[in-house]
Amino acid sequence: MKDVLLPDEFLEQSRKGVVIDVRTPAEYEAGHIPGALNIPLFTNEERAIVGTLYVQVGKDPAVERGLELVGPKLADFVRQARELSQGKPLFLYCWRGGMRSGSMAWLFRTAGFKTFLLKGGYKAYRRSFIELLDKYPWKIVVLGGPTGCGKTEILHRLQEKGQQVIDLEGLAHHKGSAFGALGEPEQPTTEHFMNLLHDRIRRLNPEQPVWCEGESLSIGRIFIPAEFHAMMLSGAFVKLDLPNEDRVQHILKDYGNFSAEELIGSFQKIEKRLGNKATNLAIEHIRNGELAEAVAIALRYYDKGYAASMQKHWPNITGSLAINSDTEASANKLIELYQSLK
Repeated sequence: MKDVLLPDEFLEQSRKGVVIDVRTPAEYEAGHIPGALNIPLFTNEERAIVGTLYVQVGKDPAVERGLELVGPKLADFVRQARELSQGKPLFLYCWRGGMRSGSMAWLFRTAGFKTFLLKGGYKAYRRSFIELLDKYPWKIVVLGGPTGCGKTEILHRLQEKGQQVIDLEGLAHHKGSAFGALGEPEQPTTEHFMNLLHDRIRRLNPEQPVWCEGESLSIGRIFIPAEFHAMMLSGAFVKLDLPNEDRVQHILKDYGNFSAEELIGSFQKIEKRLGNKATNLAIEHIRNGELAEAVAIALRYYDKGYAASMQKHWPNITGSLAINSDTEASANKLIELYQSLK
């Protein structure tokens, strides 16, 4: 078996091993192959020193300085690898598949580890996502509908029924509104969100439908890759219709347990668009424990935005479906509707 692998080969074979990112902690935190562990050859500061020396003086002095910095750490690198490996092969990558991963591969092979390298490094991995999107005629089915339709919950029911689902808001750690960060962990970077989406899509069958929720280009502070968003816009679009009273109950289920301060803070984020009078009224309702009334005010704001978005981004509705609060029944109806659309 060859020990330098193209991205598709690397990702497939590394499922039986341990993926090691040897870039700096800062590079790793900005984005990495999902599941990869970080054994940085250089610290953030060391890489800056070596990089500056390379640019200002030349390659040879930079390499020598790099060796001086790395030398005392070699034994520790091997100890870390042995602890992580547990007898499994190691799959290494750096930014371009060059000196950093090559040096670590030499060290680990010398220490007796079966070691593989990603050809072209992390940069090639990132490029392989766009190649994956272009490779197949993906069958994207987008769920639309105004705020509070329970789209995310319906997606989860579809997944339970064996359907292929991409929960974009779940990957983004954000529900896509001014209230969307409540109760969620910190959002990934846009770069790492793309990696998480890449990982999810790679596990799907392109011959079967892929369900997702209609989103704008941004979810909170992250952005959906333009190539994937274009696929969403050109895919099948099913608009869900749910009575307003049921929508209010869905929202209360998602947000009703948050503190008054947290909810008020979210309303204040949309005050300019909602208007001072409506915002103050919503805040008054929250302080009085009248959450349903506050939700109704928010819905009037979000429904206007949704109507404008529909006209601009989703003019071609493939189908519509009237639903109720029974998300399992809604999922079944969607599967039936898709079969009829085929």
